[in-house]
Formats: sequence, C-alpha cells, structure tokens
Amino acid sequence: MTGTGGDQDVMARRFEEHRGRLRAMAYRMLGSQAEAEDAVQEAWLKLTRTDAAVENLGGWLTTVTGRVCLDLLRGRRARREQPMDETFVPDPVVRPLDRTDPEEEALRGDSVGLALLVVLETLGPDERLAFVLHDLFAVPFDEIAPILERTSASTRQLASRARRRVRDATPPAETDLGRQRQVMEAFLAASRGGDFEALLAVLHPDVVLRVDAGALARGAAASKAVHGARTVAAQALAFSRFAGTARLVLVNGAVGLANAPQGGPASVMGVIVADGRITHLYILSDPDRLRHVDLAAGEAG
Repeated sequence: MTGTGGDQDVMARRFEEHRGRLRAMAYRMLGSQAEAEDAVQEAWLKLTRTDAAVENLGGWLTTVTGRVCLDLLRGRRARREQPMDETFVPDPVVRPLDRTDPEEEALRGDSVGLALLVVLETLGPDERLAFVLHDLFAVPFDEIAPILERTSASTRQLASRARRRVRDATPPAETDLGRQRQVMEAFLAASRGGDFEALLAVLHPDVVLRVDAGALARGAAASKAVHGARTVAAQALAFSRFAGTARLVLVNGAVGLANAPQGGPASVMGVIVADGRITHLYILSDPDRLRHVDLAAGEAG
C-alpha cells in the first residue's frame, strides 16, 4: 500500500474515516485512553508499511488493532504480580453535561460505563477481546477467531463466558440523565455544605467508593476502597474544601464530577445511581493518568 504522496494522502483520509471506531474499540479493550491512542497509531504505521492490497480496509484495521490490543493485554497480565485490586479506576471520558448537539448525543450513546470497564479488567485477554469485538462492535466470530488463533466455536465460547461474567458483575444503574443529575446535585450541595445527614440521604447504605490516586500518593490522598454510607460520607466531608470548584459533567455517559482547582489536585468522579441513591463512586486522581484526560471537555461551550 506504499506509494506516492498522493496515494499516502488518500490512505490517510481513508484511515481517518475509521479512526473513531478503532479508538473506541481499543479504549474498551484496554481501559486506557493513552494505550488506545498508541494502539490506533500502531495500526496506522502497519498500514503505511504494508505492500499488499487492502480491499476491506475496515476489517483489516479491526484485525490489526485487535492484535495490537491483545498483545498489550497479554503483556499487562504477564507483568502483573497480583490480581487487579479494588482501587483500580479506568481512564474516564469527560464530556459536557449541558451541550445537546447531535455529535455529543452520539458520543453519549456510544459510551461505555466505568462499571463495565472495571468488570472487563477481571476478564482474561482473550475473553475481553472476544466480548468487546463481538458484543460491543458486532464483529463476527469468524473474523475474531484468527486474531485469537482459535476456532470460531472456541471464540464463541469465550465471548459467552465473558458475557455471563459481565452480566453477573455489572451493577444496575439509572439511565435517565435527569434523575442522575438530581442525585448528583444533591450530593454536591451536601458536600459543599458539610451536611453529613444530607450525604447519607443520597448514598446507598452499601455504597462502594474506589479512589485511584496512583502509586505515589500517600496519606489521606492515597488510593483506597471504602464501603458503607457513613464511611463514604465522612470521606466526602474530609475533601469538602474541593467541592466548591467541582462541576457536573458527563463521565462515560453518566452524570459525574470533574474538578481541576487552580493549584489543587485534579480528579474525575464517575458514579452509579440506582433507585435515587448513589451505589458506586469511582474517583481517578492519579496525576499521571489525568494528563491523558481532557478535563476541559467537560466545560459547557
């Protein structure tokens, strides 16, 4: 596929038509915005180096990106000495809450929740790829099987097993943005006002909080997993001084909070709301990983 500058321009334009889908696939497979970008860039580099004619460019790019992601997932598992702990929070995608143009609505409709990404982290690399490609992107098993170097039947079994695990482990969630917003506005008002009882009113008794602050954070700001409404409410009050600069945004398609106070620590919080209460909170405050999150994207335009 290498050739003249004109051919390169045509190839680049054709690649750009697929970039958004490839990046969405890689993000779901890897849970990391930075790694997803790297995987898509690697697919582009492989495309520029191939001399073979590529008739089905979308299928070719899906296969190549899938193989790159699979290698990353397998390498990640080989390096990991312990299973993923309960403080891990995937990279969030932040979007404006109040913008309602068609592009933003399409992005929200195509979003994947943090809770699902957390569950995907528990799957093996082959299971994760088979589930993401088939169930989330409708790639036929006959096209996934060569990526995994398995039969179509074996690939179907992988996806089926992953599907059951995802279904059993993903918590129920309110889907109406209006009701989510009401709960989050109440949570934010209670945090800003230091109102412990009001916080308890919007937290489920068995609420779970994950804080992923990175490996270097220490003390009160360190990574942690907190269970129970009273403990989570106390944690919220301990950081209430930062609530004044927090703003409502869409975090992976659901109402959450972004906070980037001048001179203070940045964070993004995604939540799950069910039956009018918050059941799960996912806070990413790792400065290294937040560098890859566009916090300004949550500002209304």
